[in-house]
Amino acid sequence: MTDAQVIEILTGAIEISTKLAGPLLLVSLVLGVVISVIQTVTQIQEMTLTFVPKLVGVALILIVAGSWMMRELVGWVTTLWQTIPTLG
Repeated sequence: MTDAQVIEILTGAIEISTKLAGPLLLVSLVLGVVISVIQTVTQIQEMTLTFVPKLVGVALILIVAGSWMMRELVGWVTTLWQTIPTLG
């Protein structure tokens, strides 16, 4: 196994993890900012007020995009397993 092959596998792993985590993190970030602005305006400082909307948002993203995420991950893992015999 050469250095280039290791770097290619690591690059693929970082790319797939970014593609899968990106939508979840983006929704959490947007909801967190929106809820923080609402809390600042209304001066309500309740900790669960930020947690519950983020949880619901992430759950909705998993429901909507979960099949796409699973297909992407399975495709990458399948490609990885197919290239293992050629790494020698």
